[in-house]
Amino acid sequence: MSTHAILSASGSHRWLNCTPSARLELEFDDKSGEAAAEGTAAHELSEHKLRKALKMQSKKPVSPYDSDEMDNYTDGYVEFVLEIIEQAKQTCNDPLVLIEQRLNFSKYVPDGFGTGDCVIIADGSLHIIDFKYGQGVLVSAEDNPQMKLYALGALEIFDGIYDTDTVSMTIYQPRRENVSTYTVSKESLYQWAEEELKPKAELAFAGDGNYCAGEWCQFCRAAVKCRARAEAKMKLATFEFALPPLLSDEEIAEILSSVGDLTSWANEIMAYATDAAVNHGKEWPGFKVVTGRSNRKYTDEKAVAEAAKNTGYNDIYRQSLITITQMEKLMGKTKFKEILGGLIKKPPGKPTLVPVSDKRPEITTGTAKNDFMEE
Repeated sequence: MSTHAILSASGSHRWLNCTPSARLELEFDDKSGEAAAEGTAAHELSEHKLRKALKMQSKKPVSPYDSDEMDNYTDGYVEFVLEIIEQAKQTCNDPLVLIEQRLNFSKYVPDGFGTGDCVIIADGSLHIIDFKYGQGVLVSAEDNPQMKLYALGALEIFDGIYDTDTVSMTIYQPRRENVSTYTVSKESLYQWAEEELKPKAELAFAGDGNYCAGEWCQFCRAAVKCRARAEAKMKLATFEFALPPLLSDEEIAEILSSVGDLTSWANEIMAYATDAAVNHGKEWPGFKVVTGRSNRKYTDEKAVAEAAKNTGYNDIYRQSLITITQMEKLMGKTKFKEILGGLIKKPPGKPTLVPVSDKRPEITTGTAKNDFMEE
């Protein structure tokens, strides 16, 4: 494996908080798979569209992930970038716009470099925009280390040419309706780079430092076998699986804040152990591999239908309406609303307990329960 992957910008949140994780990850295969491939396709399409919008030569990429949805989201990204360029023109006659710019930040991170989706340089300011197609995790630009690394790489190229004072970093994440911008002074960015980034990057590159579990474990390839993460999750065992009424409100709140990651971690352990046993012959003490349950299937539906009809059985098919989404697509939104608008209802969703950071408005639990029970 090439050394440039050791301290990636995208993994910086992880290796800055848990410095030995970068080296440990190299021992595990990258299983990002389908989501990563779809993200790459969306990036390539957005790059093409932006180049065309800026009158640059570009050949439209073809991908199995092409869809109306991706087309709309990438159009939105291009519109957003063009708005930022127009804003830059208010103070600078000819801002420099770079697309998919290679950015080198090895001055602070050994072998460190990455690619900025869009870099806009104007008098006094630098703006970096990162297009994120994923929808699983909401990504904030606030104090985002990946974005700060890109900014340092851009400053390395342009700080001596343009008189830069401030740096703006934007995450554009359309599938979560998330546009997040963080602006800092150039001096504070350099201070962070020298005081925090550089020493931690040196530790991470050497594989030194202490393992530290946290929310950054989510995408770590080594997380499933990490002892630090296991110990952090097993702290919940101090409650000895007491029944809820025997726990204090504070204890239940602590468990609630961890239960999602705990469940995810337990599922990862099970998947890892099963794969090792089934595909690699691993024997786990106290466990064995057996044949799971399965459902019967027709080998040939056409032949089944013919055989049934030939012996007098005709009532062998079921019929149901297509889904609301399919019906709307079939009719078009205007016709759908005109023809079926009065025949569609959207019942209230089931009341759900979520962290206060969730953007949905809080509901009154008594009336919410009554509304839900009436449906």
